[in-house]
Amino acid sequence: MQTPDSRWRRWTRKRSRWAAAVAALVVLAGAGTWTAVADDRAPAVHREDRTMRIDGVSLDTSYFTSGGSERRPAVLIGHGFGGSKDDVRAQAEELAGAGYAVMTWSARGFGKSGGEISLNAPDREVKDVSGLIDWLARRPEVQLDAKGDPRVGVTGASYGGAVSLLAAGYDRRVDAIAPVITYWNLADALFPDGVFKKLWAGIFVTSGGGCEKFEKQLCAMYERVAVSGKPDAAARALLSERSPSAVGDRIKVPALIVQGQTDSLFPLGQADAMARTISGNGAPVAVDWIAGGHDGGDMESGRVENRIGAWFDRYLKEDKGAGTGPAFRVTRTGGIDSTDGAVLRRGASSDTYPGLSSGDREITLSATSGGPGIAGAGTPASGGRSGGSADRRTQTFRNPAGANPPAISAVPGVGGGIAQLSSLGVGLSIDFPGQYARFDSAPLDTSMRITGSPTVRVKVTAGQGDAVLFGKVYDVSPDGKQQVLPAQLVAPYRITPERQNKTVELTLPAVDHALDAGHRLRLVLSATDLGYASPAEPTTYSVSLAGPLTVPTAPAVTTASAALPWWTWGLPAAAAVIALALLLTARRRTATPAPDPVLAEVPLQITGLSKKYAKSADRYAVKDLSFRVEKGQVLGLLGPNGAGKTTTLRMLMGLITPDDGEIRVFGNAIRPGAPVLSRVGSFVEGAGFLPHLSGRANLELYWQATGRPAGDSHIEEALEIAGLGDALARAVRTYSQGMRQRLAIAQAMLGMPDLLILDEPTNGLDPPQIREMRDVMIRYAAGGRTVIVSSHLLSEVEQSCTHLVVMDRGRLVQAGPVAEITGSGDMLLVTVAEEIAEPLVEKIAALPGIGSAVRTDDGLGLLVRLDGANSSRLIAELVRLDVPLTGVGPHRRLEDAFLTLISGGSA
Repeated sequence: MQTPDSRWRRWTRKRSRWAAAVAALVVLAGAGTWTAVADDRAPAVHREDRTMRIDGVSLDTSYFTSGGSERRPAVLIGHGFGGSKDDVRAQAEELAGAGYAVMTWSARGFGKSGGEISLNAPDREVKDVSGLIDWLARRPEVQLDAKGDPRVGVTGASYGGAVSLLAAGYDRRVDAIAPVITYWNLADALFPDGVFKKLWAGIFVTSGGGCEKFEKQLCAMYERVAVSGKPDAAARALLSERSPSAVGDRIKVPALIVQGQTDSLFPLGQADAMARTISGNGAPVAVDWIAGGHDGGDMESGRVENRIGAWFDRYLKEDKGAGTGPAFRVTRTGGIDSTDGAVLRRGASSDTYPGLSSGDREITLSATSGGPGIAGAGTPASGGRSGGSADRRTQTFRNPAGANPPAISAVPGVGGGIAQLSSLGVGLSIDFPGQYARFDSAPLDTSMRITGSPTVRVKVTAGQGDAVLFGKVYDVSPDGKQQVLPAQLVAPYRITPERQNKTVELTLPAVDHALDAGHRLRLVLSATDLGYASPAEPTTYSVSLAGPLTVPTAPAVTTASAALPWWTWGLPAAAAVIALALLLTARRRTATPAPDPVLAEVPLQITGLSKKYAKSADRYAVKDLSFRVEKGQVLGLLGPNGAGKTTTLRMLMGLITPDDGEIRVFGNAIRPGAPVLSRVGSFVEGAGFLPHLSGRANLELYWQATGRPAGDSHIEEALEIAGLGDALARAVRTYSQGMRQRLAIAQAMLGMPDLLILDEPTNGLDPPQIREMRDVMIRYAAGGRTVIVSSHLLSEVEQSCTHLVVMDRGRLVQAGPVAEITGSGDMLLVTVAEEIAEPLVEKIAALPGIGSAVRTDDGLGLLVRLDGANSSRLIAELVRLDVPLTGVGPHRRLEDAFLTLISGGSA
């Protein structure tokens, strides 16, 4: 098995100098060496190397401490398969410098340690860990909970992660664990659903030094399964008994579980099983899905190791102020920085772990066919021929003789790089014509993010023997020319004859993947896959759908307020346009009304505003428009195309002159070049920058053009908001589009305006960026400033705005709080204490005077449409049906309200 632990050697703190001294020590049964490691910022770290003997086997160990002789907690760090203690030296030194006594060791059969590889057998490798804990208990600088019981945590990646779980299950002295990219049940990992994961198993044995390095029964088991291509019961039992799942009910210590998204060896389902079991035992659990894994990718070493340190600070040092992070975190890809090719990543989190089936959404699939060819490298192809059913929900295809050529999804050790690209809309997969069934959804109406494991119910038959299938879900572009396999993952299934021609539920790979509106989901069930063993005998498979594709969306998981706030992503600032207006316009009213002191604290009041363009003499762009905006509000300006929104904003910014009416900002009448416009920041067009100048120089030049004092620019605050870092010193011509957006935002924010005006700020942004912008608009207004945003994304306006102004054909339709505008209508939201069963929902929908009743996405609510009944009658009927009510209130989406208000206006 290829180990990723070499990727864990990098740490954020660079050591400036090393000093070494060697002394002779004789401890226990072996000789040791002592080394001092120092840097300018941390206490010297001392390392003692020694050989210990446990049950007659020599173990090569290192012991790290720093500072004085005061007692401190201890940490054991295991290494990955095929590695040694040297792989985790940097992590050990870091933890020792942070005040822990740290021990590393080379496991049996690795490095300079003796013995055979026994795959973390309880009476061998796990017993070795207990021996190391015994040794720590005798050290004078190690904190004790009781005699012979040191305060100790265990961490490690892959093989070392598994031993941390096993140690917690077998040795009650373990107080906290942090397993990383590891397994819960090794039999399930190498024989998922009874299918042999042949490539990874082969790598596993080879990286261990060959079959002769393993315990004899393990070697015999591997050779037996590799020859037959099918795991037997004895093989499963052997691996299961050496897995953490065998002692899952005993693991009752705080566990930080870090698992990789690009990991076809130990996929996310292994971490899900850990989390559910350990949290079920009553222990604190946090789950972190990183971008990398055994297939490669970004291991996020610095962030993860910092989080492990904080976890141990909280549960070993009992530092209640230590930030252990959210209960669930997932790293998401947000694009590529074109200047340096780096993948842009952002975190999303929730206060509870959602599992792999939260916020399920059902997607209808239908059988499809296409032209011949290979489905891969962006070219979808057909599956087998249709089974001939009327609705074409059945497909028939072949398992080829010798299972060749095999389909390709993940390639162990290589797939991580491909998997990274899958989140950016690029991927590689090969499905050979005639060897798979394919079912497509209709184009998605809205964007969607899958977070968890999709499921689907099917019926399968085989011409003979077991049906071995490989399921995957593709993201297909609107034109059908590009299909992406998220994280390059596939799930195998063995469907035995007794289960054939019956409905079975297939669980597909757990992923975190965003799909854009207009894309389709494609379910492929293939007869072969490169990484797995398939039956050598040729046969025919038939697959029919028995239900929709159920997709988890984990609605409680939200993108974090990023280190790069909302303007990082996108409001191209038109403050440059304002600057030109201030400097160049000669169109001024002959008399400017005096400021109104009554309105001095009112960000905006518009009264009787009208504008008619010269070429539209018979039609007003804006007619008799009046509304008022208060401090702290986020006002959404809504209306169909041609409603007059942009014209209104241009008049507000002094770029065009109204025919009639008045605009006052903080009591001052708006005219082109009015001084009060210095308190207004705005975006209405793409920002124009001088490409040969640096980002900082462009901002400084813009501010100079305004004629305002340099001290008023707040440029450093704006730059901190933009988060451009070192890129500020580079020429703007080298910037990616996203970086130009950040710079434009910084420009709009210069001077920290009290009123911020945004015209369609989300154009070109992806869903996570839109959500981030929403959060910052709310925070910006909460600080006492005011935001006016014009947008066509009604769902975002509904979530981010406090108040609305709805326009149609240049006129005001309605203005007021969002809740007031959306809270009318005949739709009621019924909230309940527990999920309502579908038969009960059907009973409610059939009640007299009820038009419909459907469950909300979280299952803890009903949307009930009244059709003659009133709310009182509905409540009485719900009580009669023993529905566990917690609330009943009006519910209408902004989209419904908007369409009602504009009464069929042009979209």
